[in-house]
Amino acid sequence: MSVADIINALFIIVITASTAAFIILFFRSRKMAPDFKKEQDVSKYTIPSLVEHIKESIDAITRANLLELGLNEVEYKKQLNKRAELKKALKNCMYGSLEDKQFVKAFIYDILNDYIPRDRINDAIPFDNPFLLTARDKFSVLLHEYKKRYGLDALAVMIESNGLDRPKKISDDDESQGYVITSGEIEELYEKTSPVLSIEDKLEIITQAVYEKYKGLGVIDEIRDMNIDGVSAGVSGVTDVVFRNPSFFPNPGESIKKLPRSHESVWIFFRGKTIRLEFLGFESEKELRRVCQNIYRYNRGGQLSEATGYRVNEMKDGSRVLVVRPPFSESWAFFVRKFHIRNVTLEGLITDMGSELPVNLIKFLVKGCMITAITGQQGSGKTTLLMAMVRHIYPTLPIRVQEMAFELHLRRLYPERNILTFCETDSISGQEGLDIQKKTDGSVNILGEVATDPVAAWLVQMSQVASLFTLFTHHAKTTRDLVYSLRNSLLKCEMFTNEKIAEQQVVSVLDFDIHLARDFSGKRYIERITEVVATPLQQPYPQGFRDAGTTGGKVAGFMETTAEFYARMTDRPSFETRNIIEYQDGEYRAVNPISREKINRMMQAMSREDAEAFSSFLEKWGLAG
Repeated sequence: MSVADIINALFIIVITASTAAFIILFFRSRKMAPDFKKEQDVSKYTIPSLVEHIKESIDAITRANLLELGLNEVEYKKQLNKRAELKKALKNCMYGSLEDKQFVKAFIYDILNDYIPRDRINDAIPFDNPFLLTARDKFSVLLHEYKKRYGLDALAVMIESNGLDRPKKISDDDESQGYVITSGEIEELYEKTSPVLSIEDKLEIITQAVYEKYKGLGVIDEIRDMNIDGVSAGVSGVTDVVFRNPSFFPNPGESIKKLPRSHESVWIFFRGKTIRLEFLGFESEKELRRVCQNIYRYNRGGQLSEATGYRVNEMKDGSRVLVVRPPFSESWAFFVRKFHIRNVTLEGLITDMGSELPVNLIKFLVKGCMITAITGQQGSGKTTLLMAMVRHIYPTLPIRVQEMAFELHLRRLYPERNILTFCETDSISGQEGLDIQKKTDGSVNILGEVATDPVAAWLVQMSQVASLFTLFTHHAKTTRDLVYSLRNSLLKCEMFTNEKIAEQQVVSVLDFDIHLARDFSGKRYIERITEVVATPLQQPYPQGFRDAGTTGGKVAGFMETTAEFYARMTDRPSFETRNIIEYQDGEYRAVNPISREKINRMMQAMSREDAEAFSSFLEKWGLAG
């Protein structure tokens, strides 16, 4: 074989090998391409990708130039109005407006319905594989199913029907019990329920998940809408300061990364119990901060900054929201308190044995124009009781209300009444608002909360010279603490310099204290109704020095008078507290009569029919002093 033949043979071998390699690589690439394409498709329908798609779609709709679409006049106006409605809903949906939220969600649903192929719907949330579902995913599914049956009572029914609000051990290192709903409980409930979801159900759950990250309130969005007492976040877990500086932690050897972060904490207030949702948390501090910076902005915003570290406002549905941030607080946090304003009655709130006794007495206190404080710890039901008491104020009396943030919403409850509420703003202080009230025709003053010294001083002033009577709430633990707190406020505002005189002024305007309590199980009740009784000070001072015949006798008599004066001003109490009703062993009982002076004043303020009914009530329960 010649050299040329050998070269030709080698050339053929090379060409053949190259061709074979090309064919092999070609088919390998064809085999791998579907997997790559599938991976791309899967990522296309994840929740983060869907959020981006919704942002782009809605931005395109809200920014589109309708004039370029060639619409006729009717269709142009229709599209213009639709876009305006969408913009309004996008602006207000996270402020507690359920109507705007539903509008935005319906818009998102329609977009996703056209965008996600039916065989790709499980790419967003693995509904078809319970083992891949997180506890949060399962909670979302369960809440969706309960909501279909129970509406906004869904969460309450889920908790109560499954005993999720029972106290339980909260830590392996601590034997004490608290209120927490764990991931394990949600997993167990999901397994027991075994929800069967339609395509529409899945799409609605995905829509809610997308909405939460796009315009909603994150992981607490649906919870906030439920008929519960409140929700908070950022109030437990390791703060950023500790996380960045493990030396701050008492056990440096323990892995701090395993501990929950502050942004991962979500709590609810339910039936008087503060419950931690262990399975739920914001995915990052950035997400919690986003919610904090937006949730309080309904109607009036104001800047939440390092210089102004907190904001208090109401939401569109009447909920109160407080937002705090560092450095004022150790972490970003918010608190939403909800107030159910429908069907608020004394009979509905006070239901224990013997409830007729406190219910009727409270009615008569209001009709009798008694200045009454409603005291108790946070969450004991002071605001709700105050709402119910207003029902029994005579309709002929104009009512003026002063609040830090709109909470009572009395005109929703009593739209036919003459009621006007004032609320402090960044430029108008609570004291200024109270001064303005003096220039109105109000007969009854209601203070949502006496929380500052100027407001306490104003309360005493108005009760002495202006209003017919006043109702207010306060956080005092006892009636004596209430009197001393109001007295100290008068001294701090420099209305009085003498402690005893300031105390007498308070006692002269304070008639009754309704004290509410909440036990470990969350049960709320009226612990006592207490009368404040002024100590008589009318006894004449000794006058012996006037009749003394000698200088020494006059000096001795004068010293006796002086000693009595100082004794009265220092040692002698200016008031006593008298419990009229007490809650004992699960029953309300009358324990002491009402003073004759208070009874007479109450009867004079009542109509003849009510005065007769009051007299019968006193006789029945042995309360006539």
